Amino acid sequence: MTHMTLSCPKLFPMRRLSLLLALLTPPALAQIPVQPPAAQTPPTASQQPDTLYSLSTQSNLVFVPTEVRTRKGDLIFGLTADKFVVDDAGKPQRLHLEEDLGNDGLSLVVVAQCSGAAAEELAKLRGLPTMLDALTGGAPHEIAVVTYGDDPTLVGDFTADPNVLSTGLAEIKPCDETHVRTFDAVAFANSLLDRRPASMRHAILLLSETRDHGSHTDAKQLIATLGRSNTVVDAVAFSPGRDEVVEELKHGGGGGILEIFLLAINSLRKNAAHELAILSGGEYSNFTSQKGFDQSLNRLANRIHNFYNLSFQPSANATEPGFHPLHVTVPDYPDAIIRARRSYWSGPSPAANAPDPTPFSPSPGPASPNPALLNPPSAP
Repeated sequence: MTHMTLSCPKLFPMRRLSLLLALLTPPALAQIPVQPPAAQTPPTASQQPDTLYSLSTQSNLVFVPTEVRTRKGDLIFGLTADKFVVDDAGKPQRLHLEEDLGNDGLSLVVVAQCSGAAAEELAKLRGLPTMLDALTGGAPHEIAVVTYGDDPTLVGDFTADPNVLSTGLAEIKPCDETHVRTFDAVAFANSLLDRRPASMRHAILLLSETRDHGSHTDAKQLIATLGRSNTVVDAVAFSPGRDEVVEELKHGGGGGILEIFLLAINSLRKNAAHELAILSGGEYSNFTSQKGFDQSLNRLANRIHNFYNLSFQPSANATEPGFHPLHVTVPDYPDAIIRARRSYWSGPSPAANAPDPTPFSPSPGPASPNPALLNPPSAP
């Protein structure tokens, strides 16, 4: 596999799962009030208390991984922080460009579906161990393995030992379970990453079908969970049809924060794998064969070297709690194709039973949005 060598030090040259990882540190991260699972007795989500996915503030630095290409697909190198504009809910932010995080470690959780369509697809993942080597590269790293159907289960704890990792990856096998609780599995993986050292970059590699079936975590909660973490989700989905990489969440397409939030919720319900990657700044692809799976991870491994690591710190006085859409532009390249993080979340996450927000009405007397979603109350 050929990796691109960056000629300009201003471009953040690192593995995307590495870089992607460092990139997303919105205002708060999940903090799990449960003890780390014992390696010899992997826990399932059903064995954890309900507070597993609760969140608390740890940081208000927002990382925005950004890739810039021409319309022909060529990477644009050498941009400096002043060449980017990042709007937070329409407000331009003062940006910092990280020059090199290559010495930082990477914590990665491989999350693999074992139920439903996985029975026919998992045999196509035989090249996964080799591709993980390409994704992590030579930087310090640790990898954990989670499988899920009805509940997520840690089948391989974090390790840097390739032999131990191989044992965990061997546990990715079909299971006789009825649900496909992708939301729960990603939230569980994010909670595992939250226990890792803050100096490590965090990423999830999701291997699943496109839709979630039966999760206890709803779309709004998952958007908040990832929006308050520094975790990037890269998804490779089982797909019976053509590639679905169609960006449903548009930037600046006319619609306010509420409408964009609703679109994100609905997109997550239609194609969980795709929208999780889009919202977090990760990559999405799908496959129908072993060759297609290998090609998907090859594309991912090649792309993760070519990102700018932008960050900003929202003003404490200017930041409103709730959902924040992000829009990245490069004015000097108005026709550039930009892949970047789409949103972050500030403040408490929405309640599990909170209804979807009510869209604004174009007629006189617009309906008010649900304040519990866009402006959640402060934690007592």
